[in-house]
Amino acid sequence: MRIVMIAPFGIRPKGTLLARMLPLAQALARRGHYLSIVAPPVQNPEDAGTRTTYGAVTVIHTILPRLPGPLAVAEQSLSLLRLALAEQPDLLHLFKPKGYGGLAALAARALRPRLPLVVDTDDWEGWGGWNDLLPYPASAKALFAWQERDLPRRADAVTVVSRTLESLVWSFGVPPGRVFYLPNGSEHIQNAALDNERTAAPCAHYPKILLYTRFWEIDLPELVAALVVIHQARPDVRLVVVGRGEGGEERRLIDLAEHAGVGAMIDHRGWLQPAQIPATLAEADIAFSPIQDTLINRARGLAKLLELMGAGLPIVASAVGQANEYLEHERSGLLCAPGDPAALAAAALRLLSDPGLRDRLADGARAAAARFSWDTLAETAEAAYHVVMS
Repeated sequence: MRIVMIAPFGIRPKGTLLARMLPLAQALARRGHYLSIVAPPVQNPEDAGTRTTYGAVTVIHTILPRLPGPLAVAEQSLSLLRLALAEQPDLLHLFKPKGYGGLAALAARALRPRLPLVVDTDDWEGWGGWNDLLPYPASAKALFAWQERDLPRRADAVTVVSRTLESLVWSFGVPPGRVFYLPNGSEHIQNAALDNERTAAPCAHYPKILLYTRFWEIDLPELVAALVVIHQARPDVRLVVVGRGEGGEERRLIDLAEHAGVGAMIDHRGWLQPAQIPATLAEADIAFSPIQDTLINRARGLAKLLELMGAGLPIVASAVGQANEYLEHERSGLLCAPGDPAALAAAALRLLSDPGLRDRLADGARAAAARFSWDTLAETAEAAYHVVMS
């Protein structure tokens, strides 16, 4: 099949195209399909007008809009549509039912009603989701909330990243037979390469907990309360923090930690380039994934958690959303009730004091991640495509 995927934004710095669309497209290409991705250069204007091949997948960025204001929205959406149709697709697969891509898919439905449309939803955009977290204009928030409910109903099939989104799409009136659970996948990580990173890493004189995050999903006072308990029992432990918040939340974490007397625990590395991540993972003894029990967190695909699992890190995670799908308590990680800093601290201290348990959970995490390989998940995408083509 000739499959054209429509992206919500460009190849960088956001994660949807790079972490979900591209590896799925590459897996489908390995199965003999022709794949291309069209993307608006939102947040990466330097890529406007480019056409680049990644493996067997071509990523095409639209040019920058030349018209002002609302006319630029229409221009960008039509540019996406023109590029998509120019690839002569057998079907369109829209990733995120929002923004320019959503408008392009809506136009495709009107102009080419017989062209099959699959819609992918990988998080919660509307009220209770990104609309509440990001400073979108009121008009954009209303559009995204409407698109999120309307486009799945118009699609021939819907792929969803989480069980929560699966239930929500059913609640929109989409028949279950048209909804396909397609979680985020795990890239194959060479254990030998990670072992080399661990060997090359400087010998640390203190144990390290890795927090790999965008911050908004975490209750920072809860995290600091857990750090206080850990510090009291093990003052030598450090928290290596990788990531940056949408609104400077990393600064608030540091301030809260200093106020609580555990500021010396924080080793904030900031936003790292992908090539820097393996060495940082190799430094860590265990990883933390504490998230709040909210709609947006239940709906998310937790790609970073899968990355930690694939790297073979022993993980302490909140039992929220996809963490319950990816991890099995005591076999591939330790799951704690959300909102319980004492449980987080106890699980971390238990792992830090038990090398055998760390090794067992690390092996279990690698094995669990392997079950979510993109080559396996591509079969689910194919099943959705066959439904819409039949």
